[in-house]
Amino acid sequence: MQGSFQDIWMGFARFVPNLVIAIVIFLIGWFVGNLLGKVVAQIVRSIKVDHALRTAQVDQFLKRAGFNLDSGAFLGGLVEWFIVIAFLVASFEVLGLNQVNTFLQQVVLFYLPQVIVAALIILVAAVIAETMQKVVAGAAAAGGIKSANFAGSVARWAIWIFGILTALFQLGVAAPFIQTLFTGVVVAIAIALGLSFGLGGQDAAARFLEKIRQEISDRHNHS
Repeated sequence: MQGSFQDIWMGFARFVPNLVIAIVIFLIGWFVGNLLGKVVAQIVRSIKVDHALRTAQVDQFLKRAGFNLDSGAFLGGLVEWFIVIAFLVASFEVLGLNQVNTFLQQVVLFYLPQVIVAALIILVAAVIAETMQKVVAGAAAAGGIKSANFAGSVARWAIWIFGILTALFQLGVAAPFIQTLFTGVVVAIAIALGLSFGLGGQDAAARFLEKIRQEISDRHNHS
């Protein structure tokens, strides 16, 4: 009986230092994760990603779902929890909880980075889409194309669709279906742009040809 109590006491005495170390590791991870999460959130807010998302009316969709648009807080939260869980894995390793560690490593730590990358893809796509809409519409308007706004909208939604499909592919969601859908979207956008510039650019092309004809005629008269 005394030997059993001694074994229990010795086991407890060996466990307590490991528990203290595990708690310290977890607290460090919580602090680092919280700090980096705030830094990431501030960076995302500074590049005004939410403005681009509001232009695409993403905020309306989120409101209907009961959420507020704050991409900085979302991405910062993902980074924070990834770091916290990574330190939690180290804590469980100290405690010898291998089964819990296996779950966290294979499920959470494997999939969470994919979610972070997918979120980054969407945020980058939002910024690029907003910029490209203005660039394409401005270039088309400068070229005298009547459907300049339509061309800008096509460019914006093309980038949005590419971003969403790429994010889904990153998450491994029905990869063969996404590849097929991606090909179909490329064809549809090419047709839309072709019609936009083809129909809207007829007048611009006619003016350009008339200008060349007039210059040739003037040179001929001067000679």
